[in-house]
Amino acid sequence: MAAPGKPIERVAGPEARRAQILELLRTAGRPLTGSELAQRLGTSRQVIVQDIAVLRAAGVEILATPRGYCLPGARPAHRMLVAVRHTPDQTEDELTLLVDLGVEVVDVIVEHAIYGELRGSLHIASREDVRQFMEALRRTGARLLSELTGGLHLHTLEARNPEILERAREALRQRGYLVE
Repeated sequence: MAAPGKPIERVAGPEARRAQILELLRTAGRPLTGSELAQRLGTSRQVIVQDIAVLRAAGVEILATPRGYCLPGARPAHRMLVAVRHTPDQTEDELTLLVDLGVEVVDVIVEHAIYGELRGSLHIASREDVRQFMEALRRTGARLLSELTGGLHLHTLEARNPEILERAREALRQRGYLVE
């Protein structure tokens, strides 16, 4: 396989390119952006976005995170859904609190009056993930889904054992973020 950032030989045909996308996602060990995949495969980002859509339509589960595309790994055995409320300025504190306890923040969910449930994929599991997420918010000027609901939102949390999830719930409670 070529070194990171180096283009891979162009593959013949869309099926071969899609197979190569899956191989890159399988072996990367981190999310890859559409631009990274395009550079590696010697094609355009738009072609990659289309290929990802075709793969998903064929039933391949590909996650689109704020840091790029990835394949779901083996899921931890323990998941918890929590309801929280906080201001946008407290987002970094909330996420850092959770990842420092060993929790992955899988998503954010809000209930919209017109559209029903809106879900955003996060997959934030480290301080570096938090930093990148917060930087993307600042750089793009995007607004948080929780701003649609006065700060009220749900998170799916994952951890390797239920004790970590209970510690996370208690830490959210102590910080005043947990809605019970």
